[in-house]
Amino acid sequence: MKETILDNPAWGSLISEHKHFAEGTDRVKRYRNSIVPFVACRDAGEDSMEDINPWISAGESFYIIGELPVLPKDWKVESELPCAQMLLTPGWSLPLPEEDDVTISLLGDADATAMYELINSVQPGYYNPDTRLLGTYYGIRQQGKLVAMAGERMRMTGFCELSAICTDPAYTGKGYAQRLITQLCRRHVAAGIASFLHVSLLNERAIRLYEHMGFTYRRSISFTKVKKNS
Repeated sequence: MKETILDNPAWGSLISEHKHFAEGTDRVKRYRNSIVPFVACRDAGEDSMEDINPWISAGESFYIIGELPVLPKDWKVESELPCAQMLLTPGWSLPLPEEDDVTISLLGDADATAMYELINSVQPGYYNPDTRLLGTYYGIRQQGKLVAMAGERMRMTGFCELSAICTDPAYTGKGYAQRLITQLCRRHVAAGIASFLHVSLLNERAIRLYEHMGFTYRRSISFTKVKKNS
């Protein structure tokens, strides 16, 4: 599939690899609310967003990624997060982290509460109780506590997004994020999938890390938070 599908990643996911999580019509879809708060339309130039109203509750907030379509009169923009969309360079050999006693664990159902609490203590608003069902997640524990995690979110044919990359502030600077990203990207390379991610344009430290790991800037893309008032 062509790289341009990344210009509208939630739509691309909801009509392909994640269609079993989709609700809506052939013009507008959303992920089920318990999964992730994303709404997407086929074409931002179409006057189609009213179509999804039956699947959105009054007072609910959600995100539209990319070009903002014409919104229904009872929808209100709450905020905008401009992000860099970054794509792993094809053929890039990911640098190996230094060997140490850090153990990377595959996260599952038993870790659901710890995952939700960690990501929402660091990056609230984008991870719901069942977001983990979107893909594979890995974590690092210290003294039995989950202190770092990373996983997969939006997925379309040939591409998979890295997301929920976070570390407990008390454990930053130890290279945990790099280890987890490397673990995921190696899986993608082996499967013939291109890894991509989104990071706030203001997060220069994270952007430098991703560039060091072989990700290149593809485009600027916004996550616009919208609320349905009635």
